[in-house]
Amino acid sequence: MVEPNEDNTAWRRVLRREMVARRAALSDAEHAVLSARIVEHLLTSLPVPGVIAFCWPIKHEPDVRAVVERWGALGARAALPVVVAEEAPLAFRLWTADTPLVADRYGIPTPAAGDFVRPDTILLPLNGFDAAGYRLGYGGGFFDRTLAALSPRPLAVGVGFEINRLDSIRPASHDQRLDWIVTEAGAARV
Repeated sequence: MVEPNEDNTAWRRVLRREMVARRAALSDAEHAVLSARIVEHLLTSLPVPGVIAFCWPIKHEPDVRAVVERWGALGARAALPVVVAEEAPLAFRLWTADTPLVADRYGIPTPAAGDFVRPDTILLPLNGFDAAGYRLGYGGGFFDRTLAALSPRPLAVGVGFEINRLDSIRPASHDQRLDWIVTEAGAARV
């Protein structure tokens, strides 16, 4: 584990690499089992949303597409985040299994066209997280800007693996607290 130092930005950069490496070390079979547990906790802990935003899994993040499918069968609509400008909040486009996806500037699959919607629930991947409800993302600040800008604010649900739990991410003033954290060990309201 890296030790905090005077430079929180440098500390977080090293910590991000370490957290991604922890996930990458999971076997595909273990990753699938842990992701399935997260999906079950989401299903049993949260109400069916009207519009659920989720992130296409990259870098061995939890794969929660099964919960999106299950909620979709119950009437929820799904959306994926879209980067519209570098320093702007994210927008969200409707997504179905038939929606064509293209890699955005970060290599993340995203709908290239379609209607923008406002989610009432957002599932956010966790590179790292702490019990206070703060998440360590990839450092672009997109979700923090988005949660701060949306009013009313959607339910913010962090999804991650217990191997990425930290004592503290050393939150900055711009970091937005999550409402829930869901891992393979369970779901907790923050």
